[in-house]
Amino acid sequence: MDLQAQLDEHVTALERTVECATTTIPEIVALLCSCFRSGSKLFFCGNGGSAADAQHFAAEFVNRLHRERPALPALALTTDTSVLTCIANDASYAQVFARQIEALGSEGDILVGLSTSGGSANVLAALAAARVAGMTTLGFTGERGVERMGEECGIVVAAASADCARIQECHEFLWHVIADQVEDELFGAR
Repeated sequence: MDLQAQLDEHVTALERTVECATTTIPEIVALLCSCFRSGSKLFFCGNGGSAADAQHFAAEFVNRLHRERPALPALALTTDTSVLTCIANDASYAQVFARQIEALGSEGDILVGLSTSGGSANVLAALAAARVAGMTTLGFTGERGVERMGEECGIVVAAASADCARIQECHEFLWHVIADQVEDELFGAR
């Protein structure tokens, strides 16, 4: 695929994703603001590039996106190598996030599962564990993953693509918008 075709594919995926997510973003922002106001926590999980995204998105809440402000309690379940490898070795890789939710999650918390395919067994297991714990569950996936994630998620947001790179690019854009809106709501517009 030539450069212009790749750029056009990115723009089209982002435009279509924004069209579909416009009504969902305010709902997610309201959930996150309620979570933070009540002293609850926000968790992220995912594999590969989505693991990196989980860390990136958590950092935007703990530190800041656009303004100096108090830290917000957010955590990527992808970062503790001792916990991840212990669970993977002693139980199974499918449980690496679910066990952490069992240990750290509480009613009122939110778990965001990131899976471009919507079928990552460990992300789905974490979402199921979060529901058992009384947590709110959000799924971010691609257009083919909605059905797989839908059973475990209160809200599913699908990037309008089946290409892993385009899906992750759309997720990053959406989470920057969401984080910005949360900062505005909790700390005043910049």
